[in-house]
Amino acid sequence: MEQFFQQIINGLAIGGIYALVALGYTMVYGVLKLINFAHGDLFTIGAYLGMTLFVSYRLADLLPVYGAIILVALMVMGLVALVGGLLERIAYRPLRNASRLSAVVSAVGASIFFQNAILLIWGGNYYVYPESVRPTTIISLFGMGVPLIRFVLIAASVMLMLILYWFIHRTKTGTAIRAAAIDQGAAKLMGINVNRIIALVFLIGPGLGGVAGLMVGLAYGQIDYSMGFSYGLKAFTAAILGGIGNIPGAMIGGLILGLVETLGAAYLTIAWKDAISFFVLILILIIRPTGILGERVADKL
Repeated sequence: MEQFFQQIINGLAIGGIYALVALGYTMVYGVLKLINFAHGDLFTIGAYLGMTLFVSYRLADLLPVYGAIILVALMVMGLVALVGGLLERIAYRPLRNASRLSAVVSAVGASIFFQNAILLIWGGNYYVYPESVRPTTIISLFGMGVPLIRFVLIAASVMLMLILYWFIHRTKTGTAIRAAAIDQGAAKLMGINVNRIIALVFLIGPGLGGVAGLMVGLAYGQIDYSMGFSYGLKAFTAAILGGIGNIPGAMIGGLILGLVETLGAAYLTIAWKDAISFFVLILILIIRPTGILGERVADKL
């Protein structure tokens, strides 16, 4: 039972990361019916920016550890959101009325551009987050020792997801986002600036993805330039699992995928953890093709 609870906590921690990244995929798809293939690379940029801010500015020496982490998280969120906004303005908006294939090609090109930019700036070596900013406290829970960073990861992920859910469902701007996701033409007739709404989506999604990259660096220490592919693929799987275009679905899908992957690696074999995750995805899509909570997408312009 101790091992089981340990794996549940680990699964919720990695599942929270998948969910945060999946939210970026599902928000863009919900409004534009477009898969932002560069989203995983924005996640990687967040991880590298966090490491750079910690190392270059030595914030952990000037502030308490958690104060430095919160400050860097806000900075990373803002910087990656800015990159996401520029991505939408340069790579996607000019192709808004073009065929979907053109937008897909642009997304793949943006992903290649970001990967090479990361290689040019930081190089292809593995990097390790400094020990001074990685909390090493161990908490005793039900007779087992659990790193405090796991609980911080879960709490931060859940908090960000709840804030986003509240924003989408309880604010006027969130209502405008949901209206644009249902019918962009009708939203325009109601006076909603659809271009501004889409730009906002490309700020929120990458911002959350950048924070998720920072979380991976803090929790697991090691980062590399190609990590966005694997995490992005898992997050995309989580978005499909919960229901593409469905924000609560992305949250649930991420948590389920994290739990399935972790429990499968612990009780079966770590070599098959990815296969187990995708098998569960295939199984659910056979039973319910639109995902657990159903698909929500925009009407075509």
